[in-house]
Amino acid sequence: MTPNFPSPSSALSRRDLLSSTAVAALAVTGGMPLLAACGSSGGAKNEGTTTGKKLKDLLPTHVASALVAPDFPSENGSAAGFITALPTDRLAVSVPKKLGKGGELTIMSPIYGTAPKAGNPYWTAMDEGAGVRVKWQNQDGATYGQKLGAVLASSSIPDAVVVPGWELMGKIPSAVTNKFADLGPYLTGDKVKDYPNLAAIPTAAWQRAVFGGKLRGLPMPAADTPNIAPLYRADLFQERGLSAPSSTKEFFDLCKELNAPRSKVWACGDMTWAAFNFFGVLPEKPHYWQLDGDRLVNRYETPEYLAALDWSRSLYSAGFVHPDARSESGDIGNLFAGGKVMMYNADISDWYGKTAVQRVENKKFSMAAMDYFAHDGGKPTLYAAAPSNMWCFVNKKADADTVRDLLALANFSAAPYGSKEQRLRQFGVEGVHHTLEEGVLTKNGKGNNEVFGTYEYIASPAAFLTYPDQPDVVKGMTEWQRRMGAFLEKPLFYGMQIQEPTRYTELNSQFEDLEKDIVRGRKKIGDMQRAVSDWKSGGGDKLRDWYRKLLDETGTSAG
Repeated sequence: MTPNFPSPSSALSRRDLLSSTAVAALAVTGGMPLLAACGSSGGAKNEGTTTGKKLKDLLPTHVASALVAPDFPSENGSAAGFITALPTDRLAVSVPKKLGKGGELTIMSPIYGTAPKAGNPYWTAMDEGAGVRVKWQNQDGATYGQKLGAVLASSSIPDAVVVPGWELMGKIPSAVTNKFADLGPYLTGDKVKDYPNLAAIPTAAWQRAVFGGKLRGLPMPAADTPNIAPLYRADLFQERGLSAPSSTKEFFDLCKELNAPRSKVWACGDMTWAAFNFFGVLPEKPHYWQLDGDRLVNRYETPEYLAALDWSRSLYSAGFVHPDARSESGDIGNLFAGGKVMMYNADISDWYGKTAVQRVENKKFSMAAMDYFAHDGGKPTLYAAAPSNMWCFVNKKADADTVRDLLALANFSAAPYGSKEQRLRQFGVEGVHHTLEEGVLTKNGKGNNEVFGTYEYIASPAAFLTYPDQPDVVKGMTEWQRRMGAFLEKPLFYGMQIQEPTRYTELNSQFEDLEKDIVRGRKKIGDMQRAVSDWKSGGGDKLRDWYRKLLDETGTSAG
């Protein structure tokens, strides 16, 4: 049975796919306190960012938690890795006393798959453990932004709402500031110690949870390394005596050897996301600026951006890309698992997801992530990801009891590896959703259909990977992250939660569709150059000036 988790390899947009990628804890130093209000349009009080002493004064005290030493410690910003499933009687208790007071919470969250029925054993056990009752208002993750905008514009906002960073467009950023509560009175400084698992969340993740000068969000942290990985069928490569490429030319030549359309086998899926890293392209906003001398240059203005699109386009032109990728239909990941596509790029979580499913029938199935390289075969330029990119917010109208119940649930959800609470959140009820035999923890069909992304969106611990049923995958993923972490650079405005002026929030909206059209041959590189020219005259140059002022006032990072 196919596990019910996000399938980043299906025909989703970057907005649909991207989930949180985060960074290790960042020390907060002194500096100029600022809630920058750059710009003169209405609502300027919510524009800019918070840094320096003002930011430090808002943040929770960090108290690290380490119940179990990881098998693969975090290194170079990687997630920690665990391959040992402790027996139930050896699990620690991170929430010795229920903090929830039995209240009912309505929570709106994206869900990737079919939502389980209310009252299912997993939700019931989680609610009992935390001491709350959750009434979920789950929405399809692929169309979550549409529903989110409508709900935030209405007068019927749930008690808590999950907001992914890639949905912070249009009027949503101002709604976050105006319609969600300040959690500072409950969490700032040592107050967070009432919720020990929240206190263990890395400081860097909390920094990105400050909106409009207030601590409003509960963060979902992750590793700083890229969440998108170029994946390949290691088993099939080995059978043919092939190795992963180390330059874009080698990749292209490998595609020639692998491609066999007459046999219904294609070399790859769309590789644009990987191409951005092969060519060292800047990340997306707000980290999409770099200094060229004293001038800020945007991602879309760089030659690396155009070169990445041109190279990705060449794979389509040569016929190496599966037709479903061209038509943006089907699920490339499933074609990859079935041996019809040999390479594709997706969230690194697909490594485990595909492996767990395929090894039910094929124990020899093996896939891996190729190391990123510079297009010419040199060392890659990779950028550290945002410290957190998904948050749970509390309705501004919620009373204190509701806020405390939500924090109790968040504290339960953020339990670290090696705790009974984490085992329940990630694997469900033993004997109902999973089995533990001879150190191997395995979800069953009911676990796959009920135990998946919901509670971790409320709050999560520092990034870690644990798949006791597939220890080689944990080893491979953590080692890949460690190697890639050695090449990380911090982009400008690293760690900052920046609210651009509302008049600019849709300025970049045309680029994603244009990227798709260009690599598929429906538009030309010249069309992108004209779009960038229009972007500059249509507000891009003024946005540059706004960021320049922000840079002058805040420096290059949140600390």
